[in-house]
Amino acid sequence: MSKHDEKEKQDAGAFGHVTRRGFLKGAGLTAAGAAIMENGLLGAKDAAAAEAEPVVVGPGRVPVTLRVNGTVQKVQVEPRTTLAEALRFELGLTGTKVVCDRGSCSACTVWLDSTPVCSCMTLAVDVGARKITTIEGLAQSEELHPVQEAFIEYDAMQCGFCTPGMIMSCAALLNHKANPTLDDVKQATSGNLCRCGTYPKVFEATLAAAKATRKGGE
Repeated sequence: MSKHDEKEKQDAGAFGHVTRRGFLKGAGLTAAGAAIMENGLLGAKDAAAAEAEPVVVGPGRVPVTLRVNGTVQKVQVEPRTTLAEALRFELGLTGTKVVCDRGSCSACTVWLDSTPVCSCMTLAVDVGARKITTIEGLAQSEELHPVQEAFIEYDAMQCGFCTPGMIMSCAALLNHKANPTLDDVKQATSGNLCRCGTYPKVFEATLAAAKATRKGGE
């Protein structure tokens, strides 16, 4: 037996029968296993990341299907096109007004699945299968929506730029709450900016429309 082997035998007795050679071999295998596992995990992560990568569209025009006021409309728009722009310039629905074009006045309010949104802050390509309702689609044929009628009766508009957005916000409130309070109306229109200051008439008209709707349902 060589001096080297004798030394390993002595080490095995001192360290629970594990020799230095065995320890180094084990450590090497452990490191190799860890490297293999890490490479495997990284490979799996890379594959998952590749699968999760979004589909790139544009920069040119792309086909988009919009469900507007109960009608399916197919348009070609650039990915940067907002819903407000698509409605006004591609479909000719100019009732939706663009005033601030940055989501601070809500004049461009439309509904996505009955939820009021600022169409100037919504990309047309992001709408998907959600149903769009604009001010043009609020009336039933020649019959105005109760909120539209009340706005006319109570003179709840001045310049008219904020009016479509105001009506859409107020009508959405009545869809969710048949008997709103004044505070409810104020909350519903808190994001709608009226530079003419016609808020009192807007509140009055909305409460009157709610009352007329309740009577009509009796």
